[in-house]
Parts: sequence; structure tokens; C-alpha cells
Amino acid sequence: MVEMTTAVYPIDRKSGFCSKTTTFHSLRPAVHLPPPSQSISLAEYTFYLLHQTTAGAFTSSSPPETPFLIDSSTDRRLTYSDLLQQTRSLATSIQTLVPSLSNNDVAFILAPPSIHIPILYFALLSIGVTISPANPLATESELAHMIKISKPVIAFATRETSSKLPSFPFGTVLIDSTDFNNMMQSKSNHKSLNREVKINQSDSAAILYSSGTTGRVKGVELSHRNFIAIIAGMYYLRRPRDETENVTNPVSLFPLPLFHVFGFFMLVRAAAMGETLVLMERFDFERMLRFVEKYRVEYMPVSPPLVVALSKSDIVMNYDLSSLKILGCGGAPLGKEVAEKFAVRFPDVEITQGYGLTETSGAATRMIDVEETKQYGSAGMLAENTEAKIVDPGSGEALGPGQSGEIWLRGPTIMKGYIGDKEATVATMDPEGWLKTGDLGYFDENGFLYIVDRLKELIKYKAYQVPPAELEHLLNTHPEIADSAVIPYPDEAAGEIPMAYIVRKQGSSISEGQIMEYIAKQVSPYKKIRKVAFTAAIPKSPTGKILRRELVNHAVSAVSSRL
Repeated sequence: MVEMTTAVYPIDRKSGFCSKTTTFHSLRPAVHLPPPSQSISLAEYTFYLLHQTTAGAFTSSSPPETPFLIDSSTDRRLTYSDLLQQTRSLATSIQTLVPSLSNNDVAFILAPPSIHIPILYFALLSIGVTISPANPLATESELAHMIKISKPVIAFATRETSSKLPSFPFGTVLIDSTDFNNMMQSKSNHKSLNREVKINQSDSAAILYSSGTTGRVKGVELSHRNFIAIIAGMYYLRRPRDETENVTNPVSLFPLPLFHVFGFFMLVRAAAMGETLVLMERFDFERMLRFVEKYRVEYMPVSPPLVVALSKSDIVMNYDLSSLKILGCGGAPLGKEVAEKFAVRFPDVEITQGYGLTETSGAATRMIDVEETKQYGSAGMLAENTEAKIVDPGSGEALGPGQSGEIWLRGPTIMKGYIGDKEATVATMDPEGWLKTGDLGYFDENGFLYIVDRLKELIKYKAYQVPPAELEHLLNTHPEIADSAVIPYPDEAAGEIPMAYIVRKQGSSISEGQIMEYIAKQVSPYKKIRKVAFTAAIPKSPTGKILRRELVNHAVSAVSSRL
């Protein structure tokens, strides 16, 4: 892995841009990481930071008895004392059950969110086993592909999900069994592991699967150091809590899937900071509102469609959401208009936006303080210890502030590569360690990143490129539109035309013509929406990304069926 080097040329202190190297540098203070040669796992580093947190931040209660997790469906709670004890017990039990399990062996995990999952993650990480969690709703065919590329030797699943899995060399352990519960609760051996394991930071911590929205699912191989770099930055550069705020640990609602990179690193971050997470086994908008009220939730990670729903839904007014302070928004660009509409309804709630990919361990840019959150439409500033380039997709020329191109990133959070796919790794990462994200964006003169769209999702209308996200932002500002998605629709004359799928707000009868006219008044002629279809819901990934391919297939098949 290539990590960034210290710049030797003058850097613009406003934008972070170095004209000599055509590279953008982080304007954040550098965060010191453990020396690369130091043997330390992500689990060990997380618990080290937790110890630092509990030693200085908690004043009103005994830190070990602070709740770490709350299961929203049962109200069952797991304290930090339980987490530490059960992690060690489970790690030792796994070593006893499978003594030949070794460093960098892969464990496939297929289960819905539960209190058991974080314990399993930390236990496996602490003994050098690479975790590879997958979506429990994945089909057998999809799972077979994931298993083929990650080559796991053992699996952890539930009674319901295990039927979709093949056999593994060391078998499948059922998480919802009495035996597994006993493995976590064993008190005779939790003080010391059966076998001490030396874990290098360069060892693989996780194989996480990309969403597959622009191609077949890939296994992203991420090291312990990748995640240590993310957690260290979030820990040491976090915003200080106001003196008037509650001194006990903040409560976060967690609607994110734990098998996704966003859910995974946010889970680890919360553990390092001694926070309380309320887990949701399955997402439901109204249940989410109920839990915010019940548990007095302060923070919630969200996707842009959820911000739209909070801004527009009448159901929101039935719940007391006064405890909410911050929404952490990621997964897709959030438009300025949507953010402003949200601010009208929730003037006391900040939206901190960020940008990252599975390939960057989940983070690349983010906002920290209040002033930064006012940069509506921005994805924040370049993360600490990170460099970026903006590259013209046609010429390959590196561009400066205010110029849009493909975003390239380099730093300690960049993946090791795509497991079992050297061709894709070479195509995505250059020899100098730059990750070609496939996303279009630009940095402004103050160092804030703005995402334009996915390079591969641009609609090619005649000689023009049309970003779907821009049109979706405009559509979502219409008071009669609950949600939208824009896709490329094949056209003989133009090549592709922008087509919109629209979810009407309840009671609305807005027409195709009204929608097209609304957009036509706000965009250049080549960006106009030229076809509209109405639907009950927009298909999305678990993290809120629009599954455009499904809509394209639906649109094309609808035409074929009429021929």
C-alpha cells in the first residue's frame, strides 16, 4: 500500500491545492497513526481508544456499565463491560472450536443486524480472522459469487440464512443457537486467549462487497490499518461537545446495514468513542421516528432520500424529534435545495455531509464544525492524511480548483485491492497508489468537495453529458414529488435521453407534462427530462443508492413488451 508523502512545494492554504504537483492536500491537522511495523489489530486499537475515552470523558457513571448497543425490537441492552467480556470469551471459544484457524483466514457472515454481530466482528478481528459480511437478503447465486472470490473457510449465519450457504472447511456456526450464546458467555477462559496471535496492520481486516450498481459485485479487501486510519481521524479530530450538552454518552440510531462499509466503520467509531447505538433489524420510516422519540436519539447516519422524506413527510409531525442534533449524510450527493428545505423544518438539526467509497474504507471527505455544515451541497473537506487529484476523463490532465473531473484519492485508507480480481485492481489503482473513484466532482477555492455524479452514470444526450443527480435534486424540490430517479433511456436520434421515474406525494395528480415543464424552466435545453414514468417506490440499495440498472431494465423491457 502506498501512503501519501509530505508535500515539498507550497500549498494554497485556502484550497489545499499545490500547483506544482496538481494535487489537493488535506487542510485538516495530520493525525499520527501507530507505526506501520507495530503489531496491532483494529479491535485492539478500538478498545485502546475506548479506554482513553472512558478514562477522561465520562463523569456521571461507571463507563463499563454504559450501554453500547440497544436492540430496538426487544429493548435488550449490551453494556461496554459485556462487550469486552463477551468479545474475549467468543474469541477464545472460536480458537478452541477451530484450533487450526489462522491469520488471514476468511469468515463469511450472513445474518441480519443483532447485538451478536458486533461481538462477532471484534472477536474475529482480535484473532486475525478476516471478516466478510454479506447482505442476508442476497440470492444463492449472488452469494456463490461472493464466496468464490473471498474463499472463506468458515461461516457464521442464522438458521434462516444458513440454508443459502454451501459447506465450508470448518463448517457453519449458527449465531442464533444456544451453543453460540454459550461461546460468548463462557467465563472460564475469557481472560486470556488460547493462542496469542500477532496481527500486522497490513493484514486484511475485512472483505466488503461493493454495491454492484455499475458492474458485478467485487470484494474490496481492506486492512486493519485502513480502518485504524479512519477511526483515528474521527476520534482525534471530532468536534468537542458543548458544555451545556448532556455529559453522558450520546445516543445514535443505527438504520445502516452492518455488512456495508458505512455501517461497519460507524459501528467501530461508536465503540471507540463510548457511544450508545440503537440497532434496527429492518428499516421502516415510521418505526425510525418512533425510536428517535423513545430513545432520545441525538445522531443518525442517513442517506439523501431519507433527508427528503424527513423534509416532506407529514408523518414526521406526529413525533417528538427534539433530541436530534446531527444527521450524518452519505451514500450519494445531497442537493442544496433539499438541505435548505430540511433546515426550514428542522432549524436546530445540523446535516454533516461526507463522501467515501468501500474502496476508501468508507470515508474520504467530511464536515466537522458548524460553519462547515453551512456549505450546502458540499461533501465536506478532504480527510486528514489524504490527498486528491481532479483528473479530466478525456485528456488525463490534472485540474485545479473549480474545475470538474474524475476524483482520484490517495492515503492510508485506500483498499489493498479487489480480492481475486487483479485486472479490476490494476484498472482502478495506479502504481503510485491513486484510486480512480469513477466519481465526478470538483474542489472549490475553500477546499470543499462537490460531487457532480458517477462517471459511469452520466447520460450521453447527443454530444452532451447529463448528470442524473442534478435532475433528481431539482425534482425532489417539487412539493408534489415524494421521490425520484433519473435514468438514460435509449433514443435513436440522441443516443440517450433523460427519463424520470416519479413517486407522487400522497394525494397528488401531477402529470408528465407538468414535471417536464418544471425541469425545463431550470436547466439547459440538453438537460431537459424527455420521458416520465410513475412508480410506487424507487429501488435502492441498503445504503440509499438508486439502483438505476433495475429501472433501465424495467424501462427497456416495457418497450419490448409493447413491440
